[in-house]
Amino acid sequence: MKLILLILTGIGLVPMLGAQDAVQQISSGVPTPDMSGAASDVIFLFIGAVLVFSMHAGFAFLELGTVRKKNQVNALQKILVDWAISTVVYFLIGYPLAHYVSHFSGFLVNAGALQNMHGLELSKFFFYLTFAACIPAIISGGIAERAKFLPIAIVNAVLAGIAYPILENVLWWNPEGFVAKTIEKIGGMPFTDFAGSVVVHSFGGWLALPAIILLGARLKRYEHGAPSVSNIPFLALGSWILCVGWFGFNVVSAAEFQGISGLVAVNSLLAMVGGILASVVVSKNDPGFTHNGALAGLIAICAASAVVHPIAAFAIGAVGGLIFFFMFTIETETMKIDDVLGVWPLHGIVGSWGGIAAGIFGHKSLGATENLSFVSQLMGTLLAIVFALVTGFVLFGLIKAIMGIRLDEHSEQIGADRAIHNIEAYPEEVL
Repeated sequence: MKLILLILTGIGLVPMLGAQDAVQQISSGVPTPDMSGAASDVIFLFIGAVLVFSMHAGFAFLELGTVRKKNQVNALQKILVDWAISTVVYFLIGYPLAHYVSHFSGFLVNAGALQNMHGLELSKFFFYLTFAACIPAIISGGIAERAKFLPIAIVNAVLAGIAYPILENVLWWNPEGFVAKTIEKIGGMPFTDFAGSVVVHSFGGWLALPAIILLGARLKRYEHGAPSVSNIPFLALGSWILCVGWFGFNVVSAAEFQGISGLVAVNSLLAMVGGILASVVVSKNDPGFTHNGALAGLIAICAASAVVHPIAAFAIGAVGGLIFFFMFTIETETMKIDDVLGVWPLHGIVGSWGGIAAGIFGHKSLGATENLSFVSQLMGTLLAIVFALVTGFVLFGLIKAIMGIRLDEHSEQIGADRAIHNIEAYPEEVL
């Protein structure tokens, strides 16, 4: 692990002193000045981690309510297994890579480091794991009802363990790195993404797009129109769970108890409401768009939730709801891209809007707490989009060539539940 850190230091992904100090501090178990108030930080991060962990149930039920009955078990299985795989790869590779700490090797050398400052480093791992695991969960909704299980799981492991942590490091944790300094030099200010509109949601949504394109549309999708939503109550339940967990996602992104801000909570609330109301109006009270509108508002505000005025947050969320409605319609009906849950417009495009919106509304003249740079926000957002598209086409393209990524026609017709898991969601209906 130390060798990896030294290599990353040489190419500019990891600050020279940061890598060396992190290895020494974690392996030695010696408390550091920035770990004061560790006990309160541990409980703060733990609460946030549990809230964001609960969001994965939201992802599962959102997909469960959208796909047809013959694919509901598969939806539940994918989210849970992807969570387990993400945990392993992010612990062994992703977290040390993103945060340039050698916690794993340090613990092997010095078991006392496990409880260093009440296990603060472990709490950080748990919290940021919940973000990394969102990437496979986002992709899952776009490729539902026709994707193989194992090949996609392999790609998701690479995404959660390597690709996402690289972007996480470059845009979040390495302000002295080449990329961050270049953005700051050109834009005049650092790139800001407080809770991951770009780093998590935009990246996940744009990663899903290559997979959706390479898979192709579901059988007869454009012969008989869109398959009907199987269960609006489950879809709504998924949205509600995600909305509740999102306050942990955003508020606890402060990462330490002393940094907690009511502004983040209220901005998240108003953006969510803005997304709901805009969706109700534009969709003519369609419940599917209404519940996704809440998510669009929350995705859009992540980047600027600690900076903008609450009225601006409402506007950002409302625009997010409008973007999802119009772009989902264009994507699925005009462009004929069969994105089952609309993850590209919802996470990819709305997440990108969130990153750019921070540069539009992040000005003291508009009531913001500080001034942000539109150019910096645009550059950081575009970087994530390009990285996601290149990574997505390369990884999903390779696995398609090697193993194939789509179910055969018979398996797709009978449904992933029977074809992959040999079980029915509602066996009493086929007796």
